Amino acid sequence: MYFAALLARTEDGWEASDTELDDVETLSDLADLAREASGDEDTVLVLIEQEDAWFGVVRVDGEDDPRIYVSDAAAAARSSYGEILLTDELLGREPGDDGADLDSLDLDGTEEPDGDSDEDEDGAAEAVPHSPVGDSEILDDLGVSEKELKALDAEDALSSIAEALGASEVLETVR
Repeated sequence: MYFAALLARTEDGWEASDTELDDVETLSDLADLAREASGDEDTVLVLIEQEDAWFGVVRVDGEDDPRIYVSDAAAAARSSYGEILLTDELLGREPGDDGADLDSLDLDGTEEPDGDSDEDEDGAAEAVPHSPVGDSEILDDLGVSEKELKALDAEDALSSIAEALGASEVLETVR
């Protein structure tokens, strides 16, 4: 099960809204959704969690490029919402670098099956680390240090972040 919410910083404090990510296919779509939640060029945080497996924070400040932090890239890679956040740039890959170039393979139909049909999947999974990725200083100026962010457990991370921001009550209203 997933939970996603937008926290928009306004003159009066933080405002939270529950959000559906079903129509979001790219990071750009997600950034546009966040910008719509803010009337001005205020800071908007998109908070996403999948049960107790991983959490992600996307920060959008006006028209700046979104900043992203994902607590466990490998866990997020197995999630449709996580895949939105795990851009090639975030993972340190060249855009479109999804594995072997088919033109370079010698596929003449005489290959012997090696019995390991999961080889490509395992290779792809190994390319995504079982560790945090992204901008770990994403919340520094809002009261959550890099060290604190990395120490958060996926089970209560969003509540801890909201508490540090002084937004726990508004987040709980949309939970």
